[in-house]
Amino acid sequence: MTFDVEIRDADLVAELDMARETPGFEFKRMELSQKQASRDKLASLSRDARRRELVRRKLEDTPTDADDLRHIHSVLAMCGLPYSRQPLSVREYERKQGRMSLVVEAGKLRNPETGNRIEQPLPFGPKARLLLMHLCSEAIRQQGPTIEVADSLTGFIRDMGFPVTGGKKGTLQAFKEQINALAACKLSVGMWDGRHAVEYQGMPFSRIDVWLPTSPDQMMLWPSTLTFSMDFYTTLAKHALPIRAEAVRAFAGSARKLDMYFWFNYRLHRLRQPLPISWNALAEQFGGDYGRQRDFKRGFADDLKDVLDVFPKLPVKLTEAGMTVSPAGPDALYLPPLRKR
Repeated sequence: MTFDVEIRDADLVAELDMARETPGFEFKRMELSQKQASRDKLASLSRDARRRELVRRKLEDTPTDADDLRHIHSVLAMCGLPYSRQPLSVREYERKQGRMSLVVEAGKLRNPETGNRIEQPLPFGPKARLLLMHLCSEAIRQQGPTIEVADSLTGFIRDMGFPVTGGKKGTLQAFKEQINALAACKLSVGMWDGRHAVEYQGMPFSRIDVWLPTSPDQMMLWPSTLTFSMDFYTTLAKHALPIRAEAVRAFAGSARKLDMYFWFNYRLHRLRQPLPISWNALAEQFGGDYGRQRDFKRGFADDLKDVLDVFPKLPVKLTEAGMTVSPAGPDALYLPPLRKR
């Protein structure tokens, strides 16, 4: 970036005028020129690219900010939910990755007005992933399995960069649909090491307090309090993966980019040597709804470029055969140093 850019913004011009006739004027001019160049670069970017650039700068300024840490279950980070809405008739979804597996079974919630049980869809997309992160983070932060959802959801939606809007197509409706799906579903989380296998099977939540909104355009079940089952909460406490909320905001609109961030977060510092991953394996992990591999390759390359905009130190390289990931410390993802268990 050049530092000899014409200073045009009114506040920078005023600051420059105040510095005239001072001993450090030339240094000040160069500093303000750098600021002008930085602003010009931001102005030339698209909205999403501008968000990624701002997130990268903030992460660089606070590379080990503990206050910005959130958590998600390691298995949920490795074995993601569906990328797109599944028909209501599809009641089960399974993903495997390495020696972990996740099976999600869609469930039902009881209508507090009629007493009828209403089928919920499978959770899907970026909002379900963001909610899982929020709920897991709240459980870790509060060191307990019960989360007061109603009091925190609106602030969480804003914190992720979404406007809080009502109506059938508003963000509240979309997030409520996903939290209902998560509250009703059954999870089977499996891990094995070649000698032993452990599998948690059951509802992630042991108690769900629901109420029916009175606004006509938001008539749907809505949990106000969720309590993780003790089995799930115990595995979460043991296998919580730290992530940066600031980074999550950069990818909040894309389920695939969130999955890529979570996946890198889990795999990167566990490597001891460069790991080549074939295109077939990448498509199995991140392919989602792509029908043709060439379309997946193009889409994956574009998404990886966006991830690298935020994390330029990620040691990854695309090849004709797939992708190679090299070992790196948590600093590549702006995380605090690992604590010894």
